Amino acid sequence: MINRRNLLAAGSAGAALPVLARTAEPVLAPARIVPIWPGRAPGGEKVTVQQRAVPRSATSGPEDVAWYGVTQPTLGIVRPARPNGYALLMAPGGGYERVASARGGGGMARFLASRGFLVGTLIYRLPYDGWTAGPDAPFQDAQRAFRLLAREAGPGVKTGVIGFSAGGHVAGTLASRFAETSYAPLDALDRTSARPAFAGMFFPVVTMTAPYAHGPSRRNLIGQDQAPERIARWSVEQNIPADMPPSFVTVAADDRTVPAENSLMLFSALRARRVPSALHVFDVGGHGFGKPGDPTGPGHFWPDLFEDWLRRQKLDPIS
Repeated sequence: MINRRNLLAAGSAGAALPVLARTAEPVLAPARIVPIWPGRAPGGEKVTVQQRAVPRSATSGPEDVAWYGVTQPTLGIVRPARPNGYALLMAPGGGYERVASARGGGGMARFLASRGFLVGTLIYRLPYDGWTAGPDAPFQDAQRAFRLLAREAGPGVKTGVIGFSAGGHVAGTLASRFAETSYAPLDALDRTSARPAFAGMFFPVVTMTAPYAHGPSRRNLIGQDQAPERIARWSVEQNIPADMPPSFVTVAADDRTVPAENSLMLFSALRARRVPSALHVFDVGGHGFGKPGDPTGPGHFWPDLFEDWLRRQKLDPIS
């Protein structure tokens, strides 16, 4: 049974389904690292940064790293032992200054795969590194990576996108602007759909508008440009199409890094466009509560809430 203490919930779905009992975690094959682009990433003629992975602290383990100067974006694919019919393109956070994840997704990817998801962790380019596309560079990577993962998943598998913190902004951008052509098509893959079947955004960066914009993400994404049209373009809540995929949003009210108003604004915009959506606001958890099994916050039950919601959605097949 889901523990709903410390939970305020609003959603457009109906009665909950029972949570499936969990068996022992299966043994998974190591992540397979796949380059997103068949050659150099587009628009890198003036890029001079050197890609590097840096431990996030003096006590970090081998998977607790952050990527800077990404020039070779990758998809780290972890296959489940017992597939549940869903695939997740997972975008880590990092304030658009870095990408805070092991290349293969680390413990989070393995955890989700143990629950049956095919997981592809996206290590994406950063917008301030000199790419011609600028703030569109992560979006380009997300579109290409989604197409790769959907092909990897195969027919009948429902492929969606999830993101954490600034990765939530990556996920929201893909889910809301999937129909745009962000780069010149390279091959047959780029003629396939980039529309996720669903989206999950966890303590996400959403808006670039004051006073609720996350300062570092906004600075790294669009710089000091105060032009209203630029701010609007990169505020996910201002770009919700009627065919936005069903969306799951969750945040902690005591998040002192990315204000919870980001999630509230997003949910309000989703409702206004009649997009099937759910919002969960936990009273405690801070920023980054997504660690599974954390008994001090929502980490021990957010996956059940997400899966419960996901199973109740009427998802469109990838065309």
